[in-house]
Amino acid sequence: MICWDRVNELREEIGDEDFAEVAEVFLEEVEEVISRLKISPVPEKLEEDLHFLKGSALNLGFEALSQMCHQGELRAASGDYAGIALAPVFETYRQSRAEFDAR
Repeated sequence: MICWDRVNELREEIGDEDFAEVAEVFLEEVEEVISRLKISPVPEKLEEDLHFLKGSALNLGFEALSQMCHQGELRAASGDYAGIALAPVFETYRQSRAEFDAR
């Protein structure tokens, strides 16, 4: 679910102290988008939102989430909004976040 090599690489690149701050900012921004998508997803913004989530997930090593967002982003780009299942994205984020926080 999480690529710990990527997490460690990021930590080495920016240092432990900055890593904690960067991770916190990324997670806060992701939480904002996830919350908005849970409350009132806007079909025309799904491609942009999923692209943002994909990039943030990649930065923090959340591989499974990144892959799901990429698939949804492609569907949104083709206008297939009905084919995008957001509940699995939310659940994968929840599981990834729990694993990330536990370590």
